Amino acid sequence: METKLTIRLKKRVIERAKDYAKNHKISLSKMVESYLESITESQKDEPEITPLVESLSGVIHLSDDFDLKQDYSNYLSDKYK
Repeated sequence: METKLTIRLKKRVIERAKDYAKNHKISLSKMVESYLESITESQKDEPEITPLVESLSGVIHLSDDFDLKQDYSNYLSDKYK
């Protein structure tokens, strides 16, 4: 369902937006809708997991007492000696 929205913007912003929309062969309404969709969609609680990442999940098994920060610190110390 589509509905109307009235917004107030500076005249020069509207003119530049109309020019941009015309140059990109898109309606100003569609441009605003796409922008609003993109900024509200990124506020999901959890990021989307791609199929590749999903397939790699569980490939590496570490012991419960493994200290990742300490291991990485040791790696960097050895690398930059």
